[in-house]
Amino acid sequence: MMIKNIDHIGIAVKSLDEALPLYTETLKLKLEGIETVESQGVKVAFILAGNTRLELLEALSPASPIAKFIEKRGEGIHHVALGVEDIEDRIKEIKEAGLRMIDDSSRKGAHNADVAFVHPKSTAGVLYELCEQALSKEEQK
Repeated sequence: MMIKNIDHIGIAVKSLDEALPLYTETLKLKLEGIETVESQGVKVAFILAGNTRLELLEALSPASPIAKFIEKRGEGIHHVALGVEDIEDRIKEIKEAGLRMIDDSSRKGAHNADVAFVHPKSTAGVLYELCEQALSKEEQK
């Protein structure tokens, strides 16, 4: 099976501090945690929303892809992350199908997951992230 699930939906925000109350207080969703992903130039907050998560993304600098996204398009949905297994095989299959990848191999993302992005010019304007979650210690046993 190529795609397991929708792992999360990434939402670009100018400020986590300003955005979080909407999700945690108004919508009563649970904050799972906040972490910084230096390699991608973002600070992220994961919000539990039923059987998926929302990933709020705040740029760490004006050079961050998220800062550029917000400057060009404003705050809002940035990407849809698709849960996969064997991410390197999925990247190969996608490229063989004629789609363009932003990442030719996976890199580390939030939660130590392996991630790779499919170029939106290949997918009708939607930025998709392939996401292979790191196994927990329990799952590794």
